[in-house]
This record gives sequence, structure tokens and C-alpha cells, in this order.
Amino acid sequence: MAPVTVPEADTAQLLASARRALNVEAQAVQGLIGRLDEGFARACRLCLACEGRVVVTGMGKSGHIARKIAATLASTGTPAFFLHPAEAGHGDLGMITRTDVLLALSNSGETPEIVLLLPHLKRLGVPLITLTGSTPSTLGRTAAVVLDVSVAEEACPLNLAPTASTTATLAMGDALAVALLEARGFTKQEFADAHPGGSLGRRLLLHVEQVMRTGSLVPRVHPDTKLRDGLLEMSKKGLGMTVVVDHDDRVLGVFTDGDLRRALDGQIDIHATPMSAVMTANGRTIVAQALAAQAVHLMESHRITALPVVDAQGKLIGALNVHDLLRAGVV
Repeated sequence: MAPVTVPEADTAQLLASARRALNVEAQAVQGLIGRLDEGFARACRLCLACEGRVVVTGMGKSGHIARKIAATLASTGTPAFFLHPAEAGHGDLGMITRTDVLLALSNSGETPEIVLLLPHLKRLGVPLITLTGSTPSTLGRTAAVVLDVSVAEEACPLNLAPTASTTATLAMGDALAVALLEARGFTKQEFADAHPGGSLGRRLLLHVEQVMRTGSLVPRVHPDTKLRDGLLEMSKKGLGMTVVVDHDDRVLGVFTDGDLRRALDGQIDIHATPMSAVMTANGRTIVAQALAAQAVHLMESHRITALPVVDAQGKLIGALNVHDLLRAGVV
């Protein structure tokens, strides 16, 4: 068979199609806000009272959305997992226990594979929460709570492919997860514990003390040190700065590349000028127990590239720069 020649797509037409799709989906999500009522609150209370897990199920495109909702719930303090409804009838029904809640996604509310689960749920006394586009459907009539996720139209111009309907369902699932997260008082530390891998885990779990340089790697000079020797210390340690400390190692100030440029502009004698005359007094510091992500924020906010690390008494115990944070994967 000869290949079909497809005419070159017009840019304006492509953009118009995309804008229409996004508008349709945005309206679908916006429409959910007015439907939030006591039913949504009951769904939250069922999940909060659940002593087991929230079992999320759905077929086809709804199944893909169900997997994401289950993952979001599990990562935000609500134990949950995805159950494939077609596999349930072949042994996986054993995954559902009497202490669980079932969250079923079905746009039609008549998905055969999910409807077949209803007698088993009734036998176990497992509450059913349904996200559906048809509240009078079998699932809608059977559920303890029905969340209406119906849409006026799909973003698909044929009004066939699940697009706006799956987006609305996903948004409602996110709303449920967020409401439960806040009701549980779920903390950043708990979130970090569930996300130990990847850059997210590093930003939430890594502390300054795990990244900072210590000991002889930390550039330090005294206030009476001559600028010439301060520059040598900066070059030797390679942090782009040196910390100025008193004889008890308390931080008095910092001297950076920016301070050097300003000193040279003022025609300073590097052999005679002490560091106390050119340093930035009371510069930014951070404690070792702070999150490395806080160091990133401090650097970005004040447009600096390095930070001294101090203890509770303001004594210098380490230092780090943006390259240390990059190597640690925090930035």
C-alpha cells in the first residue's frame, strides 16, 4: 500500500487546536470546584478512618489516572496502591482486606471489570468511593460516596478520546490527596522520608554538614592579615572567598571576589592593607544543621556563591560554595 501524503501542518491551526484543548480541559477542572460538598468531606473522612489502605482501581485510561492517584496518596501520607480490576478476578481480589477503602475510577460508572468487584466489596464491608462522570450509573448508585467528575465535552475534537474527563478525574484525585495531607498534618520531613531518591530527596534530606568543607579546606584569615596573604588563602582554597575570623574563630566578615574588585578599583595597596579594611562585615552565614536547600535559597536571594558555616556561638566550622551544592545534586 502506498504511503498517504500528509499536507504540511499550518502553524496557526496547530496552535489553535492546542489552545482549544487546553481551554476545554481548564474549564473541566474549573467546573469541579462548584461540586465540592459534604460528599467530598465524607470521602476524606473514610480515607482518614481507613485502618488499611486506599485501593485505587480503574480500567484503560482511567487505570493510568488511578495509578497516579494511588502514587500521590502513598507519597503524601495515605497508604495506597493500584489494583488492576481485570486481574482482580484472577486472584488479585485477595489484595483487598476488610480494613481497606476502594477508590474506583470509571467515567461511565459501568466498567464491567469494576462492577464485578461489587459483591466482593459488599461481603467484606469495604466502603466504595467512586469518581465517575455518571452519578446515576451502577457504581454511582452503589458507592458510599460519589464524586462527580463529569465534563461537558472532551478536548478531543471527535468528543471520543478521554482527555478532559481524565484530566478532571486526576485533578479531583489530587484535591483528595491534598485535603488528606493537610488533615493529617503531613510534614516536609515525612514527605522527604517517602522520597529518598533523586533530586527531590536530596533537596529535602541533605544537610549543610554533609556538603560543607571542613578543617584545612576552609579559607580563613585574621583581621590584621595583609590583603596579599588573604588573596593567597583565597586562591589556595578555591572557594572564591575567605572568611575573616578573630582568634577564637568567631566570624567577623568575609572577603569575596566582589570585594577584591572593589578594593582594586580604590587602588588599595595589597601589601599594606589589612583584611579588616576590605572585608564585608557581618556577611551571610549558615548553620551546619540547615538543609542544603536552604543554602541554595540564601545564595540565590543574596546573589552570593559561597557561605561560611558557623556553630551556635558564631564560630567558623566549615564553608561551602555553589559548586559543592551542584556536585551534591541539590541545585
